[in-house]
Amino acid sequence: MKEFHCQNLICPLCGEPLHQLDGSLFCPRRHTFDIARQGYIHLLPVQQKHSLSPGDTPDMLAARRAFLDEGHYLPVCRDTVNAIRTYAPSIRTLIDVGCGEGYYTARFAQEFPHAVIIGADIAKAAVRMACARDRSVDWMTATASHLPVADGCADAITAMFSLVCEEEFARVLRPGGIVVEITAGSDHLIELKRLIYDDVFEQHKHPKPPQGFLREISCERHSFRLTLDRTQLTRLLQMTPHTLRVRPERRVLPDTLPSLSLTADYFVRVLQKP
Repeated sequence: MKEFHCQNLICPLCGEPLHQLDGSLFCPRRHTFDIARQGYIHLLPVQQKHSLSPGDTPDMLAARRAFLDEGHYLPVCRDTVNAIRTYAPSIRTLIDVGCGEGYYTARFAQEFPHAVIIGADIAKAAVRMACARDRSVDWMTATASHLPVADGCADAITAMFSLVCEEEFARVLRPGGIVVEITAGSDHLIELKRLIYDDVFEQHKHPKPPQGFLREISCERHSFRLTLDRTQLTRLLQMTPHTLRVRPERRVLPDTLPSLSLTADYFVRVLQKP
């Protein structure tokens, strides 16, 4: 039976500490949450859900798993790990918010074997897939705006192309704790965008200034090139929000190309709790 690090966890309904007994977590008010057979815990109350099945679809998740497992975004992972090592060298607890199917989270567990690693995502299908990657991670369904973790329990939070809820992240971080945020740059996958959209407007993306709960201590722009064959291109399109926005006839365009060279362009920003 999976053993969760309950010292970090709180009830999503009342905020009281959670404790584990066999296959369930419970709080003093007797709210009980069963551990799924795959090894995750569902800590997303219905009132925190914005739809029946929030988050990425199973098709998007399967495409992302197949694409990431081929190592195309390994530089992104390395840059994130380097930022954590630089700004949180004595890391004890890390929360990967918006963990998806767990590619980056499992990498963090390998890189920081002595830390408690928590992977949280709003999509139950994502967390269920993530469990197969690393049983040592505390996987949970939860929303970024209401994390079921105790105040000041985390040394680091990662947000890999996902939402940053600054006030909530500041609550969860200990003083001096950091958020490593990965966001797409202006030229990220620009060649694919030109292929699938009629018009691509020039953008000047840059992470927005902090709201005051955290302070920015580093922001670096990174890029690399990758060449993908038609199968890999199709997976890349399927795993991104572009697959939901583009016209149906445009979704098949990657199938017509033998390969395409793309730009990966992204920011690695580090925010810190004072």
